[in-house]
Amino acid sequence: MAKTIVVNVMPEETRMALLEDDELLEVSVERTESGNIVGNIYKGKIKNVLPGMQAAFIDIGRDKNAFLYVGDILPPDVAQPSEQMLTAGQDILIQIVKDAIGTKGPRATTHLTLPGRYVVLMPTVDYIGISRRIVSNGERDRLKQLADKVRPPGMGLIVRTVAEGKSEEDLGKDIAYLVNLWNALAARAKRSNAPALLYRDVDLVIRIVRDYLAADIDEFIVDHREAYGRVCDLLKFISPEMLDKIRLYQGAEDIFSHVGLTSEMTRLGQRQVWLKSGGYIVIDRTEALTVIDVNTGKYVGHTNLAETVFETNREAAGEIARQLRLRDIGGIIVIDFIDMDSEEHKQAVLGTLEEKLKRDKTKTNLLGLTSLGLVEMTRKKARQNFEGVLYSECPCCEGRGRVQSPETVWINVCRDLRKIARQKQVQGILVVQMHPRVAAAFDKDREITRMEREIGRRLTIEAVPTMHPEVYSILQVSDQ
Repeated sequence: MAKTIVVNVMPEETRMALLEDDELLEVSVERTESGNIVGNIYKGKIKNVLPGMQAAFIDIGRDKNAFLYVGDILPPDVAQPSEQMLTAGQDILIQIVKDAIGTKGPRATTHLTLPGRYVVLMPTVDYIGISRRIVSNGERDRLKQLADKVRPPGMGLIVRTVAEGKSEEDLGKDIAYLVNLWNALAARAKRSNAPALLYRDVDLVIRIVRDYLAADIDEFIVDHREAYGRVCDLLKFISPEMLDKIRLYQGAEDIFSHVGLTSEMTRLGQRQVWLKSGGYIVIDRTEALTVIDVNTGKYVGHTNLAETVFETNREAAGEIARQLRLRDIGGIIVIDFIDMDSEEHKQAVLGTLEEKLKRDKTKTNLLGLTSLGLVEMTRKKARQNFEGVLYSECPCCEGRGRVQSPETVWINVCRDLRKIARQKQVQGILVVQMHPRVAAAFDKDREITRMEREIGRRLTIEAVPTMHPEVYSILQVSDQ
């Protein structure tokens, strides 16, 4: 399978797409102005401690305070962490682990990590971990022995997937760089006044090299000369064998259009996703929960209903795993597959979903079928997802996804007209201004005549294109 990374760099934003056999599997977007704070390390100041929530809010010098849960403060071997160890006004070193989402501020931890190419340094814990994606027990044991040999005393390491097959020297160079970085950070923390940013995680271009550019990537294409130079300079130091995979795109056409990604990117904002067979899935999201519904749509199958349902569900399982990665959907996810009677079919669909989820770098946990036949799973949520970056709340529906129907608005108008008519001081013609969609939805002549007779006032309807579909105005005009 041919894997390609495509990077588009503009002054306003950077976009990354991961393709496998020309199929889009993953997208990341980072805006220059808003930036990314996940991974940043701050010297913060505790603003207040909330015992009832077992949490504290930390001033990090941004518009929203960071949220620090007590469980993210003490090492895991401490059974009963207590917020009493924190006091308002106290300085504290924290790292951001989750972006601000909606009304919630960023989430922080005191378990600091510094990611490198082959390892992640954990300066505050004494622990060695091996990436779960390294499946060979022999290689896991070898890397664990190497890590134990080269790690700094009293510090921990997580060995990353790309370290598979690497030597002690490779790991040692990576660790030496991270230890120097930690020493500089610790020195900066001593002389800085809170709140202060001590360490900023690298930008998206370098994160792609660090986190995505592995041996299974065939080509890395970037359309910006300066970014191309930075990538090559970094690889000369950490992975010179990867240099021949880097290519600078210099065409006049936007690189995403050149590789045929523009229409695919547009479809990522749609609620409904069609399957190749003619079935479709519907994705509905709330702040903490995503619900995905599967439908046969136009697919009628070839044999019987059970096979049609099974084939639709199995195809949907693969597409759902892909859409979770593409849209970077996190939190609790509930999938409503079409009902299946066969236990064999149910397990086959779950197996397809589980197999496709293994390709996802983000941690997922598939919990299986509930008694209602729903599939429950979770996916780790850290950064603001694709939709959160590209879209904002609709000013018309205020995020509801719907507006009042014209009939509902007209009934509200009638209700207010009756209320106004009971006020003796109101005289003359009543003018009702409303959105053209509402004005066109009823028989104006008949309804106006009926309401004039009921309230004893003359009425006029005015369509105002600039009005909100749910808003109307009732004005009193002299009839002289």
